[in-house]
Amino acid sequence: MPKTIILSLGGSLIAPEKIDINFLKNFKKSVEKYVKKNCRFVIVCGGGSIARKFQKAASKKKNIAVRDLDWLGIYATMINANFVKQVFGNTAEKNIIQNPTKKISSNKKIILASGWKPGWSTDYDAVLLARNLGARTVINMSNIDFVYDKDPKKYKNARKIKNVCWRHYRKLIAKKWTAGLNAPFDPIAAREADKLKLKVIIIGKNLGNFENLLDNKGFNGTIVENC
Repeated sequence: MPKTIILSLGGSLIAPEKIDINFLKNFKKSVEKYVKKNCRFVIVCGGGSIARKFQKAASKKKNIAVRDLDWLGIYATMINANFVKQVFGNTAEKNIIQNPTKKISSNKKIILASGWKPGWSTDYDAVLLARNLGARTVINMSNIDFVYDKDPKKYKNARKIKNVCWRHYRKLIAKKWTAGLNAPFDPIAAREADKLKLKVIIIGKNLGNFENLLDNKGFNGTIVENC
């Protein structure tokens, strides 16, 4: 049986402003290296800047429903997932997973997934996929390299946290989901991961660091798990 790796891939890495094809080519090489070592990757793609641009523009309309903003984000994740699938070519499963609770019968070792329903980010979909496939760990790869004790963009003295329990992590982030929320791991996903006693590992975009993690070597990032 291959080892299943659930990876929540931030849209900020797929298309920070424009599509980062160099990152995606190197990401492909890293993933395929571990596929050869009998790993199976289920990669849930976020919406990133594409989602936020549409949501920002749509927000100018009076009385737009939060649900409609969420749907714009979900459609952006579908675009990103389909593009990443093209990067991998025939080595990836041709169908994009949308419902993370449905049985997955593909024998491919690279499977792409997108957003599913309004009310949460693709982090939550990754957690549901972990439950579905019996995985105990979710890797969250984005432009956020660590969990911090406060917003590092606002506070120069923000401190990196390398290990944190779910109870404390959930106090550091917003309690409610809002479309376009920028958090290391969204509050709905965090609540479910806590309930399922999953481990979530938050890392940045450095692929050497990603490979160190997969090789059980020292890596930079934050581990969030049960107390």
